[in-house]
Amino acid sequence: MSVMGEFTVDSTDFALHHALSSAPSIVVEIERLVATTQHRLMPYFWVTGEEQERFERAFSDDPTIRHATRVDRVDDAVLYRAEWTENIETIIYAYVEIGATILEATGTNESWDLTMRFDDEKTVSAFHEFCQENDVEFELDRLYEQNQPMASSQYGLTPIQRETIVTAYEEGLFDVPQQTTMTELAEQLGITQQALSKRLHHAEKNLIGNVLTVGQVGEGDDADAG
Repeated sequence: MSVMGEFTVDSTDFALHHALSSAPSIVVEIERLVATTQHRLMPYFWVTGEEQERFERAFSDDPTIRHATRVDRVDDAVLYRAEWTENIETIIYAYVEIGATILEATGTNESWDLTMRFDDEKTVSAFHEFCQENDVEFELDRLYEQNQPMASSQYGLTPIQRETIVTAYEEGLFDVPQQTTMTELAEQLGITQQALSKRLHHAEKNLIGNVLTVGQVGEGDDADAG
């Protein structure tokens, strides 16, 4: 049975530390990782904050990435594609060597919040031992078995996205008038307001794409057929 782990890692032990230190207001959210044929990892990550130009200028001096390229822009968020270097040993080891999957990763100047899925407890132990041997400090926030189908298989949501949007609903963020604010909800979840906004944006997009648009009758279809 797969095991889910939620970690907090100091930014100095993870990705983009130099760039994030150069632009402390920036929030980075990894959207997905792509493994190349050369066993390299190519992340796609969203960047939000008021210092985006300074953050981008710092790419050239950041030892954890190379070949960073702008891919898209949505409102105040910019999507980049890059390539991790071997300086990100924890990511490469987890992804390539033991087959762990990084489901969520949100980073700031101070720390990264990670959600990872491991095949079993043995791979969790292997990851822990690797971090100890390489002086990578992390705080384990939560460890639990994945004993039911992933929400993403039904609605296109990651576990973190589902937790966020359900909490927002339960706390009354979508009520009129609102029963809570984005600031209050972000504090409750222990994340920044920018990270909360991005999570909700992705969750709403995935729900619409995987629920509301499924099985729609096209303009050229006969709506009365059947």
